[in-house]
Amino acid sequence: MAVNRNKVDQWKADVAKSVDYYNHWFMTFAPKAFRDTRIETKKQVEQALQWTENLTNISPETLQCHPSILPMLRMTTCPPIARDRLVGLAGVSPNLVKNMEIDKRVPPKMKHPELIKQLKIIGDIIEKMVDPDIFVWKERGDKGTKDEVDRASIIVADRLCGAVADPIIRNAQEQRQLAAIKAWLEARGYRELNPGEAKNFLSMPNGTFSFRFNVPVELDGGKQVNIPVDAVIMRKDAKKGDFPALFEAKSAGDFTNTNKRRKEEAVKIQQLRKTYGDKITFDLFLCGYFDSGYLGYEAAEGIDWVWEHRIDDLEQFGF
Repeated sequence: MAVNRNKVDQWKADVAKSVDYYNHWFMTFAPKAFRDTRIETKKQVEQALQWTENLTNISPETLQCHPSILPMLRMTTCPPIARDRLVGLAGVSPNLVKNMEIDKRVPPKMKHPELIKQLKIIGDIIEKMVDPDIFVWKERGDKGTKDEVDRASIIVADRLCGAVADPIIRNAQEQRQLAAIKAWLEARGYRELNPGEAKNFLSMPNGTFSFRFNVPVELDGGKQVNIPVDAVIMRKDAKKGDFPALFEAKSAGDFTNTNKRRKEEAVKIQQLRKTYGDKITFDLFLCGYFDSGYLGYEAAEGIDWVWEHRIDDLEQFGF
C-alpha cells in the first residue's frame, strides 16, 4: 500500500515544509559541522607541515609514507591546483594521484623507481608553486615562526573545507537522519543489529535494524555487486521469507542537484527487483529540496518515501 507516493495533492505542501525543515537545520547546525571539520582539518594540515618541514622538504619518501597529505599540498599553491590539473602539470600517472587522494596509499603494484620519480616531480611542482603570501618564510629560506605556521595552517584548512563544503554538510545531515530513524525505531522496541549477528540482510532477526548494510544484486552478465543501503529494517512481525524494508536517507539543499541524480534510486530498485523479485521494496527518507518533478519520477518507479518532518509515517510501512 502506498504511503506518500500516491498523495499528489499533498506533495506541494510537503515540499514547502521539507524545505523549511532543512533550512532550519542548516542555519542552526551546519555552521557547527563546518567549524568542527575546520578544526580537525587544521590539525591535519599542521601534521602535514611537520612531515614536510613546513613545505621546505617535500621529499618522495615523505609522500610515499604519507600519501594522504596530497589534497592539502594542492591547497598550498597559488593558485590552488585541482587534482586533474596536477596530473597534467606533473605528467604523472592519474592512478598514482587517485590512489593517494582517495585510497590514501601509493599504488601497490607500481615499480619503486618509477614511484619515486613521479613523487619527486609532484613534490617539485608543489614547492615551486607554494603561495608566498601564505608561506612567507619560503622566500626567507627558513621554516617560519610559530605564528606564521599557525596562520598558514588556518588558511589552508579553510581552502580544504571550502573545496569539500557540500560533502561536509551532506555527511552531517545523513548522520542526523540516521540518528532520527534509530531513535524512532528504538522508541518502538526495535534494536540495532549486532556486528556479525546476521550473515546477510535476509537473515536479520525480527525487530532489528542496521545502517549502511550491503545488499548484493546481480547485474547483466551475472556479475554480482553490493548496493550500500542506508537503513535496513526487519519488521517485528516478519514471516520466513519476508524481505526487510530498505531505506535510502536523502537530503538536499537545492532542487537542481536532486533532479540531476534522481535516476540513481530508479537504477537501484530495478537491480533489486531483477535479483529478488517484485516483493522487495526500496524507499526514501527525505529532507530538503525535493520537488514534484523528483517525486513524480520516483513514484513512477514504485518508490515511496517518508518525509523527515513527518517521521511518524514510518508506522504506515509496518513498523
